[in-house]
Amino acid sequence: MILDPVIFSIGPISIHWYSLAYVLGILFVYWYLHKLDYAKIFTKDLYDSLLTAAIIGVILGGRLGYILIYNLALYISNPICIFKTWEGGMSFHGGLIGTVCAIIIVCKIYKMSILYVLDLIACGAPAGIFLGRVSNFINGELFGRVTNVPWGMVFPESEDNLLRHPVQLYEAFFEGLLLFVIINLIFFFTNIRFYRGMLTGIAVTWYGVARFLIEFFREPDYHIGYLWFNLTMGQLLSIPMLIIGGFISLRVSCLKFDIKSAI
Repeated sequence: MILDPVIFSIGPISIHWYSLAYVLGILFVYWYLHKLDYAKIFTKDLYDSLLTAAIIGVILGGRLGYILIYNLALYISNPICIFKTWEGGMSFHGGLIGTVCAIIIVCKIYKMSILYVLDLIACGAPAGIFLGRVSNFINGELFGRVTNVPWGMVFPESEDNLLRHPVQLYEAFFEGLLLFVIINLIFFFTNIRFYRGMLTGIAVTWYGVARFLIEFFREPDYHIGYLWFNLTMGQLLSIPMLIIGGFISLRVSCLKFDIKSAI
């Protein structure tokens, strides 16, 4: 049984789980940065600027990424649908690029270490991913392939009444909850946090691997299907994450973090 995507409505105004997930995810990361700033160099202005940048980056990047990569023809023919973000249609990869670009701009303005900030955000962001995937499940979207496993579910949007993998929950666990636990254990119980960019590299690599593997259980977008080498769009977009994440980790493995360098 799929839950109602709408939490409640007041007249023409409806509050959706999908929108709430984005709000709570961003606010959590904003709050968590206060806890993780071990160099104690963040100011209130910087926090507020990062919050604003994150909101703009994740929404614009996520939406534009989805429009350009997944369904450009639909939005060209129905441009009003571009603004209906509560109905879904956000690209994680687009949101990631948009957020990183926004953070880089803020760090340049405040003369902050970009990798230091990204490392801290990497510790909190998986919580937002978890909430986003749970909201995908509530919406009944991005469902899995047909299966006969005991926990298979029927998703009305598939319109075939067949049991499918609840792949949104797989992603919520592996890309969100498990990554959050692992990256924070590394942060709090090892010295890896002192190597600028290492946590970012680990998080990006982990997500790329998890997303690539889970896509084998996820139904491809019907209007895109399978692409090169019978891979999905999500898998193809995850390959650059594997390369970039691995490169960052290797590149910074010998660059120990100096607190003063972030000021």
